[in-house]
Amino acid sequence: MFMNFKNQSVDELSINTIRTLAMDAVQKANSGHPGMPMGAAPMAYALWTQFLKFNPKNPNWLNRDRFILSAGHGCMLLYSLLYPTGYDLTLDDIKNFRQYGSKTAGHPEYGQAPGIEVTTGPLGQGFGNGVGMAIGQKYLASRYNRQGNDLIDYRIFAIVSDGDLMEGISSEGASLAGHLQLGNLIYLYDDNHISIEGNTKIAFTEDSAKRFEAYGWHVQVLEDGNDIEKISKAINNAINEKSKPSLIKIRTHIAYGSPNKQDSASAHGSPLGEEEVKLTKKNLGWDPDKYFYVPDEVLKHFRKAIDNGKKFESDWNEKFNKYKKDYPDLAKEIESLIDNNTIIKGNWQKQLPEFKSSDGKMATRAASGKVLNAIAESIPLLIGGSADLAPSNDTHLKDYPDFEPEHFDGRNFHFGVREHTMGSILNGLALTNGIIPYGGTFLTFSDYMRPPIRLAALMGIRPIYVFTHDSIGLGEDGPTHQPVEQLAALRAIPNMTVIRPADANETSYAWKAAIEHKSGPVALVLTRQKLPVIDRLNFAPAENLSKGAYVLSEAKNKKIDIILIATGSEVSLCLEAQKKLQEEKISTRVVSMPSWELFEKQSAKYKESVLPKSVKKRLAVEAACDFGWSKYTGNEGKTITVNKFGASAPGEIVMEKYGFTVKNIIKQVKDLLKK
Repeated sequence: MFMNFKNQSVDELSINTIRTLAMDAVQKANSGHPGMPMGAAPMAYALWTQFLKFNPKNPNWLNRDRFILSAGHGCMLLYSLLYPTGYDLTLDDIKNFRQYGSKTAGHPEYGQAPGIEVTTGPLGQGFGNGVGMAIGQKYLASRYNRQGNDLIDYRIFAIVSDGDLMEGISSEGASLAGHLQLGNLIYLYDDNHISIEGNTKIAFTEDSAKRFEAYGWHVQVLEDGNDIEKISKAINNAINEKSKPSLIKIRTHIAYGSPNKQDSASAHGSPLGEEEVKLTKKNLGWDPDKYFYVPDEVLKHFRKAIDNGKKFESDWNEKFNKYKKDYPDLAKEIESLIDNNTIIKGNWQKQLPEFKSSDGKMATRAASGKVLNAIAESIPLLIGGSADLAPSNDTHLKDYPDFEPEHFDGRNFHFGVREHTMGSILNGLALTNGIIPYGGTFLTFSDYMRPPIRLAALMGIRPIYVFTHDSIGLGEDGPTHQPVEQLAALRAIPNMTVIRPADANETSYAWKAAIEHKSGPVALVLTRQKLPVIDRLNFAPAENLSKGAYVLSEAKNKKIDIILIATGSEVSLCLEAQKKLQEEKISTRVVSMPSWELFEKQSAKYKESVLPKSVKKRLAVEAACDFGWSKYTGNEGKTITVNKFGASAPGEIVMEKYGFTVKNIIKQVKDLLKK
C-alpha cells in the first residue's frame, strides 16, 4: 500500500482528509469548487477542533457557537467537517455531492443537513447574516444574562473569501458591525488571491486590512495559511477582543497541494481532473488510488467532538438549572427559546388596535406604527428598525431604547442607508432563537435587498418587511421613488407572502398574519397617503384579510354583473364606484384582495365563493404593473394598472392622471360590459 503517514501528525492527516474528501466529491460529481476547501482546510480545522463550541448530537443546542461558510461555493469544506465530527451526515452523503435529493447540495442549504446555520452561496450574504446573528446574540444576552450566570455567550464565526469582500454588502455590514462594537463576531478571511477570472489583482487591489481597521475592526494578518499554530493564536486573540469584531486575514493557496492547479483560476470552479487528483494525493502523502478515504485515527480524532459537545451542553445545563432557581420567570422564556418559540406575554391579539371610520383618514404606514407599538410589550423579541427611514416607515418603538453598544437591550435598530445588509441582517436575526425581526424602507428600494429576501424565502424563515410609499400615490418624490414593478417582483418569489392592506384595520390584521406566519418572509406594503377607514359596520370585517381575499361589499342583486378586485389604496375607490354603479342598476361585487399568496392557500370552494367562475366580467384595480393579474381577471376581464413609470406631482394628481379615479373605474366597467 502506498499510504505513508509516518511523518504526518494527526493534525496534518486531518487537514489532508478534508482536502482529499473535497477533491473526490467534486471529481465524482464532475461539478463544484475544489480549490477553496483545499486552501482553507487548515484554518477550518483549527477553528473546529480547538475553539468552536457545538454538539454534533444536538445541532440546535441554544448556546452553540454559530459557524457560517460565507464562501458557500466551498461547501465541501463544511461537509468534510460535519461528517467526521459526528453530525448526521454520512460518507455516502458526501459521495452523493450535488445530486438530486442529497443532503450535500452544491451550496450549503439551511435545513438540508444538520449543522448548516444559514444558506450561503451568493457572495457577501453570509457576511451580513453573521452580523445579524451577532446582534441577535447580544440582544438575547442583554435580556437573559445575569451577573455570575452568562447563559447566552456564544460567538459567531465565519470563513469569508475575496469575493465576499468585493461585494458591496460586506462594506455595509462591516461598517455597521464596527459601529456596534460586536466583539462576538470573528471572521477568518481566506485570502487566496484567486477569482474565477484570474488573480484578484485584476480588480481587487485595495488594502483590505486597513479598510477593516477603518471600520473599527480588530485585524490580524497571517502570511501562512498552513501554520495552524499561528492561526490558533490569532483566533484566541480575536476571542479575547471583546469590544471589536475581528477579521483574521490569512494568506492561503487555492487547490493547495495540486502540482499543476495550485494558485490557478481553473481550480476555483472546476474539478481538478482524475489525473491531477491522483498527483495531488501523491503530493500530500496519500494513496492515489484511494477515494473518499478517512483514516481511522483521523475519524477517532474528529469524533472527540461528540464527547466534547455533550460536555459543553451538560455544563450549560448545570448553569441553567441554577439559573432556574434564581430567575424562574426568565427561565421559562429560555425554555421557549430552546424550542425556538416566540416569547408571548398575555393575549397579544387583544392588543391589536381597532380603528373607526369616524377617526378620519389614516395612511396605512401610520396604522402600522400604531399596531407595532400596541403589541410590542406583549412580544418582547419583536425587534427591528429601518434603513434610515424610521420617521417615514413608522417603525420606531416609542417606549424602548435604540440598539447601541451601551444598550444591547435596545429594540430599535438604525441600519443606516444600507438596505442590502439590512435584509441580510434580518435573516441572521430570524435564525436566532425566538426573535421576530422587521425592517423598513420604501417599496421601491426593496430592489436593493432582493437577494436576502430571496434567500429568506428559500430558507423558509420569517423576517417581516415594512415597505411603505407603495405606489405612484406617494407623489412629489417622482418616478425614482414610485414603485411600479416591485409588487409583481415580490409576488414572483416562491414562499414569499405579500400583503397590501386596504385601510387601517386591514393593516392591523396584516400584522397579525405576519406574526402568526411560520414559514417564509412577509412583506407589508403600505401607503404614504391617507386612506379612509372602511366602516366595518356596513362592510365585511377586516379579519377576513387572513384569507387573502374576501367579499368586502356584496352586489345588491343575486346576479352579479361585474366583480371589482382591488388591493391597498384602490379598494376605497372601488367601494365608491360600486355605489354609483349600483345606482345605475349595475350589480357590482367588490373584493378586497390584500394577499394573493394567502388567497391561494384557501380551499377551492372558498375561492369559488369569492371569485365565481360564472362571473366573467372582472376589473382589477391596483396602482402597480398588471403582471400576474390575468389569473384573477380571466379572459373577459381587464385591469386599471400602471405599466409605465410615474411622475413628480402631488399624489392625488398623479393618481388622477393615471386613471385611478371613481370616474375612470365606472367608465372601464361600462366599456367591459359592452363587450
